[in-house]
Amino acid sequence: MKAIQFKSFGTLDVLETVDVPTPSASAANAVVAVKSASVNPSDVKNVSGHFARTTLPRIPGRDFSGIVAQGPAEWIGAEVWGTGGDIGSTRDGTHAQSVQVPVTALLRKPSKLTHEQASAVGVTFGVAWVGAIEYAKAAAGEQVAVIGVGGGVGSAVAQIAKSRGCRVIGIDRDPPDEDSPAARHIDDYVPLGRSTTERVRELGGGVDVVFDTVGGVLFETALALVKRRGRVLQISATGKRRVDFDLIDFYHNETQLFGVDSAQRGLVESTKVLAELADGFQSGALEPPAIAKRFDLAHARQAYEAVAAGSRGRVVIVMG
Repeated sequence: MKAIQFKSFGTLDVLETVDVPTPSASAANAVVAVKSASVNPSDVKNVSGHFARTTLPRIPGRDFSGIVAQGPAEWIGAEVWGTGGDIGSTRDGTHAQSVQVPVTALLRKPSKLTHEQASAVGVTFGVAWVGAIEYAKAAAGEQVAVIGVGGGVGSAVAQIAKSRGCRVIGIDRDPPDEDSPAARHIDDYVPLGRSTTERVRELGGGVDVVFDTVGGVLFETALALVKRRGRVLQISATGKRRVDFDLIDFYHNETQLFGVDSAQRGLVESTKVLAELADGFQSGALEPPAIAKRFDLAHARQAYEAVAAGSRGRVVIVMG
């Protein structure tokens, strides 16, 4: 089968289109014919050597949607979707014509989603769900501020929080595009700048939950937004790995701080998160990510380059 692979870490030039044996099914594993797979910023970082757990040579790619080609009889021909932190790092990933997955990780794709849409959900909505719902336990009537609401994860957080009955404040340098899911699911927009904290507090005091998709240089801003016993979630460290903050203010406010890393969850564990999200997509409470660019497998490196350049909207590799 055709796949993209890297045998050493480095720039995107190390990505090669290769012919490798098609994986086989076993008692514990099925084989999925990949129809579409998204390219995430974490995939780009993986090629550069950002993740110490990745072993070489490796076919990258975490998210996928496809059709079961080999495996248990009751699953043959089923349309499935998936994601996982182990896939593309310690086991071959989804940027190939076929991928081997544990039978226990098979999950039927919501019929309302196309393969392209389903393949773009996993990483962004997965980390959004784990942070906002599993860790912060955002509940109806609470206020949730999303820093970086215009990005993939930020948009997913806004949708999930809104579907749970929360009031959502979107924070970013620019307002989300008018026709984007993020714009349709936020109640207020606050521009990112020197007056961000004051403007958020004018909307009703501090918020209950801050989901900071930027981190690093905005860590202190995130802490300043929460009311007493508020929850702050961090998934990144943009521009600043080490941060300073007032520890006395932190403990007097009884702030709760969570780090969220979806890459720690493998295929099987991630299936539980996608199962929670499936009803939202099927009912229309959640909207699939907008697909900005499509590439075939022969031009997969260009897909990576588009993500590295900061493409607005999701980038997918369509297998044809």
